[in-house]
Amino acid sequence: MSTTTTGRVANLAADVGVGLLAGALGTVAMTLSSTIEMKINQRGASSTPEDAAGVVLGVRPASEAGQQRFGTLVHWGYGIAWGAVRGLVGAAGLRGPAAALAHFGLVWGGEQVILPATGAGKPTWSYGGAALATDAWHHAVYAAATSAAYEWLDRHRSR
Repeated sequence: MSTTTTGRVANLAADVGVGLLAGALGTVAMTLSSTIEMKINQRGASSTPEDAAGVVLGVRPASEAGQQRFGTLVHWGYGIAWGAVRGLVGAAGLRGPAAALAHFGLVWGGEQVILPATGAGKPTWSYGGAALATDAWHHAVYAAATSAAYEWLDRHRSR
């Protein structure tokens, strides 16, 4: 591999690594957003994400405690993994609001495909406007926080 190719691969790996960390920070923001919203609306957490992951991975926790642990792992794993995609968006040259919007579209659009495809849920819009707005809001919080973290971390990394 040439030095130029090695440098490109290293930069891409660094972009993805920064994205993973940014995804963790975005997941913190989404967790806070959804926790506050659930308290205000006096509703419990949805099991739809872990239901979908359970279908894809063939995992069926045997107890309520196991279901909660699996749900937590899915929430954090999904958020961190989508951070890698934010790193790829950055590697492609998108920055600022355009990058955040692209990331939001990929994350939220992916949810709209995956949940119905696994049978874990219907498309979000079929639950009504309030559910659609709430779901979009939490994903927008995630994408904005992940993007802001990515941009900050990217500016401060050694090259």
